[in-house]
Amino acid sequence: DVLGSRGLGDVYKRQILGRVLLSLVLVGSISCTKELHDWQLKPVSSDLVFKDLAHSWDEGIPLGNSFVGSLVWERDSALRFSLDRIDLWDLRPTDSLSGENYKFSWVKKHIEEGNYLPVQKKFDWPYDNNAAPSKIPGAAVEFPSLGEVENVHLYLNNALCEVSWKNGITLHTFVHANRPIGWFVFNNVPQPIVPTVIPPVYEKENVGVVDPVTGQDLALLGYKQGTVEKKEDLIVYHQKGWNDFSYDVVVKWKNVSGKCVGVWSVTSSLAPEKAISEVEEAFKRGLASDYQEHLDFWNTYWKQSSVSVPDTLLQRQYDNEMYKFGSVAREYSYPVSLQAVWTADNGKLPPWKGDFHHDLNTQLSYWPSYAGNHLKEESGYLNTLWAQRDVYRKFTRQYFEKEGLAIPGVCTLTGEAMGGWIQYSMSQTTAAWLSQHFYLHWKYSADDNFLRERAYPFVKEAAQFLENQTEINAEGKRVLAYSSSPEIFDNSLKAWFKNMTNYDLSLTSFLFKIAAEMADELNLKEEAGHWSALRAQLPDYALDSKGALSFAKGVPYEESHRHFSHAMAIHPLGLLNWEEGGKSREIIKSTLEALEKYGPQWWTGYSYAWFANMKARTFDGEGAYKALRTFAECFCLPNTFHANGDQSGTGKSDYTYRPFTLEGNFAFAAGIQEMLLQSHTDTLRVFPAIPECWENASFHNLRAQGAFLVSAVRKDGKTVSVEIESEKGKDLLLVSPFDGTIIQRKTAPGERIVLNNVIPE
Repeated sequence: DVLGSRGLGDVYKRQILGRVLLSLVLVGSISCTKELHDWQLKPVSSDLVFKDLAHSWDEGIPLGNSFVGSLVWERDSALRFSLDRIDLWDLRPTDSLSGENYKFSWVKKHIEEGNYLPVQKKFDWPYDNNAAPSKIPGAAVEFPSLGEVENVHLYLNNALCEVSWKNGITLHTFVHANRPIGWFVFNNVPQPIVPTVIPPVYEKENVGVVDPVTGQDLALLGYKQGTVEKKEDLIVYHQKGWNDFSYDVVVKWKNVSGKCVGVWSVTSSLAPEKAISEVEEAFKRGLASDYQEHLDFWNTYWKQSSVSVPDTLLQRQYDNEMYKFGSVAREYSYPVSLQAVWTADNGKLPPWKGDFHHDLNTQLSYWPSYAGNHLKEESGYLNTLWAQRDVYRKFTRQYFEKEGLAIPGVCTLTGEAMGGWIQYSMSQTTAAWLSQHFYLHWKYSADDNFLRERAYPFVKEAAQFLENQTEINAEGKRVLAYSSSPEIFDNSLKAWFKNMTNYDLSLTSFLFKIAAEMADELNLKEEAGHWSALRAQLPDYALDSKGALSFAKGVPYEESHRHFSHAMAIHPLGLLNWEEGGKSREIIKSTLEALEKYGPQWWTGYSYAWFANMKARTFDGEGAYKALRTFAECFCLPNTFHANGDQSGTGKSDYTYRPFTLEGNFAFAAGIQEMLLQSHTDTLRVFPAIPECWENASFHNLRAQGAFLVSAVRKDGKTVSVEIESEKGKDLLLVSPFDGTIIQRKTAPGERIVLNNVIPE
């Protein structure tokens, strides 16, 4: 019933019921598990290595598998694992998102009357003032002080954290790659180790300031404090949440001959399995078996692609971003939320409620999956969007009173709208941006079945909504009656534009464009013509006096802002391409100059990462390199988490706060990939945007559109080799990295092409 309410398809249900969403408690035992003699550690230079444990949860060592996660750190001299699970949610409905006035037509009426306060009270204020709906934390496991730490090491290849103490005690801990459990193994312990489960504090008299950015106090949820049951070598914490929801955290351990081996698990009532049956299976598998399963996943994951750049800071950051992506994305997981499986462990709700922000955050989080050759992990995003279509359709009919598919820009685990600044949290074009990910999956996989069965049906329904939502104005142009651009003018009346914004325009144009392309590929000529005709009715982009993209007609970009919503046509949509030259290049050049002119005063970390991607698209390797170094140096915590604000004190932004979110991390990784390989115009370019100082660089198995896997090597400032594998036998169009000529070749499925620094016949 729970799965059905989420709208999951049959295949999705089988996958979850069969393996991934296991409600599992695993007992760590020496006597009934196979001994593990070799951790098979594979250190690399990008591993995180520290001389001490972090003293803040958001600087902890991150471990995860997209369903459960752990942060390893120290609080008040105690070793602490902050445990989390992706489906720990308070899903109570937002009362104000209902009723007769829960309609965009009611909003438009107030816009027209200039009386916007009732709209803010109904839709915006509840998000800021109500604690729920929201992601909620799990609990923590603490171990008594073990002495002075000597070394902390996150092995990226193994997805394992090792801690050693000066007294000889060692810890190895990992989150199983495919099961909702975590193992911990202490060696050389002089006396038995007894862990403690520390529940979140849900009941207390005084609560802090209500602030969705820094996190609201957990006590505002109104829960009764859960129960902690302690037995010999076993602790069970049960927490009742809103309505029928509950979750459990269980820890079991065994002390034998100077060793302590244990397992923790977090289970949610949203998952179908019973814990007791999984305990028995866990005993049978044992530590050695589980660790081998874990290694098998990560060995396969790391073989999918790799990059090598001569800047140690950027190399370290990139490798850690791809490690984090492997820790939070799976084929049948929920999408990457703001913090994924690393919810705040500070007595508060996570920043911005840890929800699913589709006005930028989820989209940027999946940018590195395409060129990074991680389409399988990316498909969890698409599977959830596909599974929740009925929820979106209900929202579309209720709020917009239209047919088709619109998607809330801010939503819960199960896809329901959460409110907030509705210009963006209930934007009319959110589904258009999400449609791009269906399009990109098709383009990079060249999977015709996916195109036919998933991509085009989703895109078509989103396009139908915008066809119904737009109207023909007095000039004969197809426009939205009221438009917006994240997050310009915040949630004020001024944030509603009578002229269509470039944000809404570019997304609408892109959606009609890809709908036409997909329909044409499927030989649906009439439908392709229909979408092309709709696109032709759209107005031109709004430009300022210098030819740069404006937010809307008469509203130029003339002050710093973190969200480059006006420049969507440049990146990520690629409607304006540098290599086209002419008017497109002039617009791109002027737009980027305006961004630099007004500076990064109100940029966050993701702004620098996004800007680097745009610079790479103009083949400006120096500009991309500079922006990415600023991101890594100034906007990341020691564990590489993106902290939004400038942490360096060097004035790279007036935002100096530190709410942790993931989208900046993954946009950074995509920026590195854009510097090394581009294929967004169906023309493949190798090393298109690298700085002069990168005389030596290489990459292996980056993916290009058309289902090509590409590897290349650059030495002493010159490209010396390129290898291309054609998965599907598509036509290859390559700009030669040797002399700039165009290489065209028909390929066969599985064909491998090797090019050295010579001009091929």
